[in-house]
Amino acid sequence: MRTVISATVWGSLSMMLTAVAAFAFEMTPATQAEIDKYKAVIAGWAADPVIVSAVKEQNGKGPIPGMDNPKWKTSRRSDPIVKALQDNFAGKLLKAKLEGSGGVYTEAFLSAAQGEKVAFAEKTTSYIHMGQSKFDVPFTTGKAWQGKPEFDESAQTYQLQISTPVLAGGKSIGVLVVGVSLAQLEKAGKK
Repeated sequence: MRTVISATVWGSLSMMLTAVAAFAFEMTPATQAEIDKYKAVIAGWAADPVIVSAVKEQNGKGPIPGMDNPKWKTSRRSDPIVKALQDNFAGKLLKAKLEGSGGVYTEAFLSAAQGEKVAFAEKTTSYIHMGQSKFDVPFTTGKAWQGKPEFDESAQTYQLQISTPVLAGGKSIGVLVVGVSLAQLEKAGKK
C-alpha cells in the first residue's frame, strides 16, 4: 500500500513539475528564431513528393464515411483504420522524420482538404481538424501557423505545434502539423 501511495505522490509531483516547466517557458527572440528554422524544415517535409501524393490521393476520396471526432476518440490504436493511416507511405515517412530528430519533433500528422487525416506517426486526438487554427490558417492563407506552448494529449508531452500548408501548383491541398518539444526549444534558445 505504501508503495502505491508513494508512486501516486511521485507521479503527481512529477506532473506538477512538468507543468511548472511549461508555464515557465519563455518565448525569447532566440527561441522564435529557432522556431522559424523549424518552420522551414517542416515546410520541406510538406513538399516531399510522398506527402503531396498522399494528400492528393486522399482529396480524391474524402473523409471516411461516418467517421467524426467522437467516433474517432473511441477508435483503438490497434484499429485497422488507425493502423492504415500509420502504415501508409506518408505515415512511415513522418515516423522516420520524428525518430531521426533526436527528440526535437514530438508528433506529426497530415490532413487533407476537408481536415481529415491522411497519415500520422501516432494516433491523433481528433480525426478532423477543420475549424481549428492549426488547420484553417495554413490551408486558407498558404502560410505557416504557430501554436502556443501547451501539453498535448495525443503526444503526451509539452510542445508547441507548427503547421504548414501542403501545396500543389501553388495552391493549398492539405496541412502538415508537427509538434516541437518545449524542452528542445528551450535548449536551442539558450545557445
